[in-house]
Amino acid sequence: MMTNNLLHTFGQMNNFQQAVQRGDFLVTAEVAPPKGADASHMLEMAHKLKSRVHAVNITDGSRAVMRMTPLVASVLLMREGIEPVYQLTCRDRNRIGLQADLLGAQALGIKNVLALTGDPIKAGDYPDARAVFDLESVRLLTLINQLNSGLDGNAKLLPDSGTNIFPGAAVDPQSKSWSGLKSRFEKKVAAGAQFFQSQLISDFDLLDKFMTQIAAEYQKPVLAGIFLLKSAKNAEFINRYVPGVNIPQSTIDRLAQSSHPLQTGMEIAAEQVKIAKTMCQGVHMMAVKREDLIPQILDLAGIDAVS
Repeated sequence: MMTNNLLHTFGQMNNFQQAVQRGDFLVTAEVAPPKGADASHMLEMAHKLKSRVHAVNITDGSRAVMRMTPLVASVLLMREGIEPVYQLTCRDRNRIGLQADLLGAQALGIKNVLALTGDPIKAGDYPDARAVFDLESVRLLTLINQLNSGLDGNAKLLPDSGTNIFPGAAVDPQSKSWSGLKSRFEKKVAAGAQFFQSQLISDFDLLDKFMTQIAAEYQKPVLAGIFLLKSAKNAEFINRYVPGVNIPQSTIDRLAQSSHPLQTGMEIAAEQVKIAKTMCQGVHMMAVKREDLIPQILDLAGIDAVS
């Protein structure tokens, strides 16, 4: 059984929320759970981020690829003193399962939850699996707000205590529908989102427009998605397969002409962190399979270790 001391330690982990409330420049990074039962590599990558980020996002079947549940992966991080952002999607669970996992997260001391609709099943490694989508992200945020107020999804009193979850949501400032982006963002704020992490940003003019024309009114922190491009081929792959992202040809050419494309990719990411710092309250770092390079990117960008 988990000791009371360990539960007490878990319960005290709310540094990310405190940083949001102080108005700090926020840094989060993304780590995938293992595709198997051995979490040692995930923990190794997370440890390299420990003093450089406020929290580490644990993805929930990103791209609909089967991996360890982020609920367990989040607890494994907390055992190492690393604060997680537990990503929770509506794709694989109905409202009963979602509430069960949220109550379990609360019992384990998990504070931060990113509410997501989830990638389509067809994108993943089990394309014939049955998707659920009983709820989507806005209704999931509403559900979290109800649990936080001590009520279940049927607005019935929870006899064994509610939750104290700090909920966040995703946003895509590069959405093709400006009205849809505005409406969706406003609905997520109204449903209780306290912070936003963006998709990969390739057009910082659109990010600036979003921040000034939509987000500024609501005073919720937005963390710009910064992605480490490892090569020109990597950038071209993203342009081909990631909807809504258009890596500029000048960036692709810069990577292609470099004798050390990975180092160049790190420099590009650092430049983007600097740009994002002038526009929003944080960055969400993504470096698939090279999370160990994120501290170096932050150093190049002049971002200090977190307190």
